[in-house]
Amino acid sequence: MVLVSVMYPSGAGTRFDMDYYLKKHMPLVSERWSPKGLHDYKVVKGVATPDGKTPPYQVMALLRFESAEAFAAAAQTDGAEIFGDIPNFTDTQAAVQINEFAE
Repeated sequence: MVLVSVMYPSGAGTRFDMDYYLKKHMPLVSERWSPKGLHDYKVVKGVATPDGKTPPYQVMALLRFESAEAFAAAAQTDGAEIFGDIPNFTDTQAAVQINEFAE
């Protein structure tokens, strides 16, 4: 099992349509990728750093996949549609990281 973190940077002048993201983009991700190894996902919204400053990431999607290979195959198959939807909700470039669970 892996956790894929998709992190959208914050910053002055960035646009992020949370309503579109939650109601359209993430359901699209779930519909396309659940049959391909996506177990579930959580969306978290960055609110502040410990000292009260703007967080480095305004939104993070945490996607739990069967394996890194399953994520790669899902992205290969449906990536054009899913990644092509990004301009509909943001003008930032997401950072993507694959994580393993520590045991």
